[in-house]
Amino acid sequence: MPELIRRPFVFLRHGQSTSNLNRRIAGQRDVPLTAQGEREARQAALLLGDVAWPLIVASPLERARRTAELATGRAPHCLIGGLKERHWGEHEEHPIPETMPYLLSPEGGERWADFVTRIVATLNALLVEHETPLIVGHSGLIRVIRYLDSGSPEGPRTDNAMPQWVAPYGTRGWEIRPLLESDVAHLPRLSKTT
Repeated sequence: MPELIRRPFVFLRHGQSTSNLNRRIAGQRDVPLTAQGEREARQAALLLGDVAWPLIVASPLERARRTAELATGRAPHCLIGGLKERHWGEHEEHPIPETMPYLLSPEGGERWADFVTRIVATLNALLVEHETPLIVGHSGLIRVIRYLDSGSPEGPRTDNAMPQWVAPYGTRGWEIRPLLESDVAHLPRLSKTT
């Protein structure tokens, strides 16, 4: 199993997308935010918008890129293909099943092990260079962190546009919880100009 550099970061899943609304698997399809998704992203700005993030990165898929813009009031520093959601192959745009087959290899899609390797390599490249970056992406990223922590990607779906604190604990564990202002208190704030 690949090792993730043990440094904290803030994760923001995109706001509600049209596929979320219709309870369909988007995967790597480039679907937009709904009006509710845009409102959710703007709400996240109350906690994220005045932080002078050392790095804001997002998946290049529109739902993540637009969420990053609305939640911070500015464009991400860069869009990173390695942060895209898992490619679900033949399952993309099909209804979300009761139990997702995370560990199985979807026909024409990305194997779980390859997805884990891609996400970990992408995060490591960011974490080695930056302290407490803001990473805007997809729910699959949190499933990878859960897998690294517990050996299973199972668990509740990450809420749309709800900032998460992702931090190492102990020698191998990972904490995933809603972001508190105290988590980013060490980061500078943007200056307010009138």
